[in-house]
Amino acid sequence: MPREISFFDAYIPTLLLLVIAAGAVAFVADRILVRIGLYNLVWHPALFRVSMFVCFASLMGLYVYA
Repeated sequence: MPREISFFDAYIPTLLLLVIAAGAVAFVADRILVRIGLYNLVWHPALFRVSMFVCFASLMGLYVYA
């Protein structure tokens, strides 16, 4: 995959698009986990949400760049 993607003659880093996609995936996963009731078992929900986002973004980045 290319390092940059041309979007209306502006080069956007692929990693930026991956972070946006990871945010969407993390949001959907967060809504599912709220409905299941997992956050009753989590010590710090905000920290859990951020770490979940970082994991998704890292996995997508490794998939593309490795």
